[in-house]
Amino acid sequence: MRWRGGVLALTALAAVLAPLAGCGVGVRPTGVLDAGEPASGLTRGKRLYYASDTGLRAVPLLDREGDELEAVMKLLAQGPTAAERRQGLTTLLHAASGYTVTGDGPRVTVELTGPYWAQARDQATGQLVCTLASFQSVREAEVRADDVEVTIRPGEGPVLGPLRCAEYLDR
Repeated sequence: MRWRGGVLALTALAAVLAPLAGCGVGVRPTGVLDAGEPASGLTRGKRLYYASDTGLRAVPLLDREGDELEAVMKLLAQGPTAAERRQGLTTLLHAASGYTVTGDGPRVTVELTGPYWAQARDQATGQLVCTLASFQSVREAEVRADDVEVTIRPGEGPVLGPLRCAEYLDR
């Protein structure tokens, strides 16, 4: 009887270990596999974009209610907090005297009554475009911030856009 019990125990042990013994048989080692580029793009949530020596930097707005696009220009013109300034952030955007900002799906339009004071490819315009894109994606949840196109229509001078935030972050 003892002999039968030992055989049964060994058979059960062999049944458990047999699949494990097959691991690695016939499998060749591989080199490092490229998994592609790291994740990129804008994240969801209201963010103000400020200028710095290294380019635009996003600052999340955690304590502010509302998602009105017209408020963006005022918020940017107010500039960063003292703590954010100590981190090297600044605003290059000046408060416009008269403007309207409208958003519809992935499109945002800024209508100015006067001239636009910055160039299409500078950080001031990037601040405006990226901040508007983040706010628009919060206003319309099905719209990704990466897909938002901003057009700036000054009362005087050429129309700028459509512009996307990625154009300013890839520098």
